[in-house]
Order: sequence, then C-alpha cells, then structure tokens
Amino acid sequence: MISDDLIHLKEQKGFSPELKFGQNFLSDENIISDIVELCGIGKEDKVLEIGPGLGSLSVPLSKLTDDLTLVEIDKRLAEFLQTKQDLKARIIVSDFLKLKDYDAADYDVVVSNLPYYVMTDIMKKLFAQCSKARKMVFMVEEDALPRIMAVTGTKQYGPLSVLCSIFGETAKEFTVPRNAFIPAPNTTSCVISLTKGERDLDAGFVSFLENSFRMRRKKLVNNVKGIEDILTDLGIDRNIRAEQAEPAVLWTIYNAIIKNGNKLSNEV
Repeated sequence: MISDDLIHLKEQKGFSPELKFGQNFLSDENIISDIVELCGIGKEDKVLEIGPGLGSLSVPLSKLTDDLTLVEIDKRLAEFLQTKQDLKARIIVSDFLKLKDYDAADYDVVVSNLPYYVMTDIMKKLFAQCSKARKMVFMVEEDALPRIMAVTGTKQYGPLSVLCSIFGETAKEFTVPRNAFIPAPNTTSCVISLTKGERDLDAGFVSFLENSFRMRRKKLVNNVKGIEDILTDLGIDRNIRAEQAEPAVLWTIYNAIIKNGNKLSNEV
C-alpha cells in the first residue's frame, strides 16, 4: 500500500513529499485500476510513464507490457522503485523537461499524473516529440480543463487547446477527489484521455502556435512574420488573429509555411 511505502521511506531515508515536485501520491485502488484500464495497453506496447512516484500505476502497468519506461525527477523515489520486486521497468532519473534520450518517437502509450505546475510544458513536449503515441492518459487539475478543451474565441483558447484538438480526440474521463491521494492536494483532479487522430504533430507546430498567440490581440501576420501571401493563397483573412482561427485553420497555415520553404519555417 502507498501509505506503507511512505512510512517505510520516511523511516529509512527521512523522506517526505516535496511540494516543489507536486508529490501527491495516488492511493485509491479503484481509480488506479480505472486509469490502467483506460490506457488500453497490450503486451507489445512501448509505454512511457512520467512521474511514477511510488509506483501505484507503474506496477500494474508493468504487468501488461514488456516495455515500460519510467521518468522520475526525485532520485530517492527512483531508488525506491528499483527495489520493488513486482516492478519490471526501465527507470530514468531526470527532469522530463530536460530529458533528451528517451526514444521519444517510439512510444505507443503515455501516462502521467502530471505535476500541476508543469502540466502545460510537459504536454507541449509530448506533443512535439511523442505525437505518434496512439493514446495519452493524464491526471490533471480539474481547474485546468478549460485551457485544455477551450474553443475558438474564448479567453482560455491557446496553444494547449489547439494542440489537444489537432492531436486527436480529448475526453474528460472522470473526476478524482482529493482524498484519493496521500497527502491530499489542495485541488480536485480529473483524468483525461487523448486518442490520436490522423495528424502527426512536431516541435515546429508547437513553436508556431507559441508565436501565433504571443500577443493575443495582434493579427497573426504581426506575430508570425512573412505569412501575408500564404494567408492570401489560402483564402484566409489577413486580419485574422490566432484566437479567431479554428485549430484546423492554424494547422493548414503551418503546413503551408513548411511547404513554402525552410527559411520561413525557421522563423516560426
């Protein structure tokens, strides 16, 4: 049990959860089971879990696949995971946002209890580097849902909601109460799933979106230089702002930029 693991770590290593790492450990067995089932993992799948903590998800995940990679920022927790006899996984001790060598393009499923303070940055990195994954399952702060699922023309609409939309289908699966964690967080959480569609995102598209929304009230042509003729060729109003453009429109503009040549694509 997670509570027993925490007691053991405290006694052996003086461990206590770090607020700076967003360490709230999922302990509700029913919710753990629901998340694992939602991932839809097969034996041959290559699976990535970010922030495994005490391994509440990792252990059942490792029973479903022969290829599980865990990325844990806290060395103490990584060392603890290495001692778990019921866990078979590759463990990388690293801040995921700084991690480079992790076979990014090969993963079929990505799962994470996302630390709330770096949720957006981690999701952007995953969309840029792991966009071939067919499924992503995240625990997020429920208050973050408006930014994840925002639609065109709303205040919350921005790079994150566009990326989720272009990646595929995004769904809120269920709410997770605070008492499902040890220690309990200050906010209510929820589990979301992202199921891949036909498009493969990349780092260039993430960068393009960040530039496009950099100054929200400015026209797109002022945020992304040199695209006036592209908008004209596509039949898109040259006065359009990023917040007015549907995700599919932004995707079309980006791909037109790429086709226009490397010089322009490097500028975004």
